[in-house]
Amino acid sequence: MPVDNWDEALRFDREHLWHPYTSMLEPSPVWPVESAEGVRLRLADGRELIDGMASWWCAVHGYNHPALNAAMQAQLAKTPHVMFGGLTHEPAIELGRRLVELTPEPLEKVFLADSGSVSIEVAMKMAIQYWQSRGEPGKHRMLSLRQGYHGDTLGAMSVCDPVTGMHHLFSGVVAEQLFAPAPTCRYDQPWDPADLDAMASMIEQHHEELAAVILEPVVQGAGGMHFYHPEYLRGVRELCDRHGVLLIADEIATGFGRSGRLFACEHAGISPDIMCLGKALTGGTMTLAATLATREIGETISRGGAGCFMHGPTFMGNPLACAAAVASIDLLLANDWQGAVQRLETGLRRGLSPCADLPGVTDVRALGAIGVVQLEQAVDMHDLVPRFVDAGVWVRPFGRMVYLMPPYVISDVDLTALTGAVYRVLAEVQGRQV
Repeated sequence: MPVDNWDEALRFDREHLWHPYTSMLEPSPVWPVESAEGVRLRLADGRELIDGMASWWCAVHGYNHPALNAAMQAQLAKTPHVMFGGLTHEPAIELGRRLVELTPEPLEKVFLADSGSVSIEVAMKMAIQYWQSRGEPGKHRMLSLRQGYHGDTLGAMSVCDPVTGMHHLFSGVVAEQLFAPAPTCRYDQPWDPADLDAMASMIEQHHEELAAVILEPVVQGAGGMHFYHPEYLRGVRELCDRHGVLLIADEIATGFGRSGRLFACEHAGISPDIMCLGKALTGGTMTLAATLATREIGETISRGGAGCFMHGPTFMGNPLACAAAVASIDLLLANDWQGAVQRLETGLRRGLSPCADLPGVTDVRALGAIGVVQLEQAVDMHDLVPRFVDAGVWVRPFGRMVYLMPPYVISDVDLTALTGAVYRVLAEVQGRQV
């Protein structure tokens, strides 16, 4: 339904709609999007913004892609939704087939949920129920990394960074998990084995109560856009194997090519016991997530006292979302996604590197289709985001990070415009003439 009066619509939005991480007393400004095509968002006032966020990293093919639209339209004409309890359908089967084929062995059991946070909840419950089924209910805690982020639901929040992950707001409610220091050895630096010492000590000390280690492989996303050395991940895998602890890989942000590999675990050549996928799974068209586990985990849980895994979302295996996911994966594999991501890494590094000379900038880095400018001080969202909009780009920083995760299909011209806008806006904010 078209909006006749945007002033009135935005007034209603401001008064009644709760946007993420936004105060209802002093809401952040919002810009109405009328349509989206390729890598551009068209605002209601006619302006177009080059999207540097891929809608929180999921719209890897850009917007309004004909292949994804066609897949959803065809499925819509058949069955937009049907319960997954006691029923199945072709899109879920085809999606499961692709995920089993693409993910590292021996992941082969697929649980389809409806959001990334839920896939984390599912993974944690799988790990706990696995140990219960083995007669070891004392193994029920999680060991995570500081600077990590895994979602905003209650269980997922418990394994987010205890300082920045809202733990203080929910003290006594959020489960008390264990946290190891974040890795300090960067992806592009020589490996220092001592970086693993703290994690090794914690696993050795707590393995009898640990169900799993949960981490974001190689790229810590919303917790700080930190790229750590693959050898750290390989070392954690070995420690988990040695001490009888499961490894959960949160690939929600990194899955489907964002880090330069199809899955970030491939940088280290390891396979987790449980893997969580989301975001780019449907190419940014529908909400869907998947939690994959080994046969050992699936069969052990099924032999346990409950006789099944105790979870079942209403929209689990939604056919419309599964059809979109199948089309998105096929589209990704049919094109040179690796070449596209490598091109983006080169362009992001080249375009953002001048920011390193700006005052208040502490680091500039890029990995795959991720570019980051790290600042000394936290950004002022109310000031910075409108400046980006006026510069013709959509960039939404957080904390001390101004980062870019554009769609893979962005052209070199648009990427140059995007990185150039980041430099100009930051130069303005820092009071430097360009």
